[in-house]
Amino acid sequence: MADRALPSGRNQQQSRRERILALGDVSFYRSGMQEAEFVPLPPRFDPGCAPEESARAFFECMKSRRSVRMFSDKPVSRATIEWIIRAAGSAPSGANKQPWRFVCVSDAATKNKIRAAAEREEREFYERRATKRWLDDLAPLGTDDVKEYLDIAPWVIVVFKLAKEDDGAQVYYASESVGLATGFLLAAAHHAGLVTLTHTPSPMGFLAGLLGRGAHERPYMVIPVGFPAPDCTVPKEALRRKPLDAIMTVHEEQ
Repeated sequence: MADRALPSGRNQQQSRRERILALGDVSFYRSGMQEAEFVPLPPRFDPGCAPEESARAFFECMKSRRSVRMFSDKPVSRATIEWIIRAAGSAPSGANKQPWRFVCVSDAATKNKIRAAAEREEREFYERRATKRWLDDLAPLGTDDVKEYLDIAPWVIVVFKLAKEDDGAQVYYASESVGLATGFLLAAAHHAGLVTLTHTPSPMGFLAGLLGRGAHERPYMVIPVGFPAPDCTVPKEALRRKPLDAIMTVHEEQ
């Protein structure tokens, strides 16, 4: 049997519409649905080398990323943070709803309030909420309820997940979407030569009130951003990464 040529991009979209109509549910297709408009693919990033070489270079950059708890108070410009947030905002999202908000705090008084509230929750966690097994797993990382980095880091970015849009419209796959955007944020900060930490005080509800956010904005993560302290150290355990064969499975044509 001869191979069938793939349809062009325009024909692919036409074929998709024809398949929907072929199902017979024409009312579903037409009732209030705005037909998609397609434009040429914008210029792609060209690394100037083969994909394998570029992918390896990106890995070589990212493999040195570490979560850091020892920050310098060296200033980071607002413009730098804005570029990092632009990168985060370029992430894909369910139905392109972009259900995220990044509250970027450099004000010392506000950072201190975040620290004080976070430490209250963390004390509860370490003293009462956490199971022994959880604490045992955390022990090699040397974590505790003291969060002085929230005062010291020049910026604290609080990531919020939108349960609905500001106008009340529905969002889809919000947690997955915000997770993707947060990953982009961490990569952008690392690429800028900065360090970060992903901090998730539990519960985090205090952040919405402290930062004056709406009821539809749910705290997702707290990320201090800055330069590492000159004497910065990281847990040896944090250097461990699973090997490729432990995280990748391939189904390849034989």
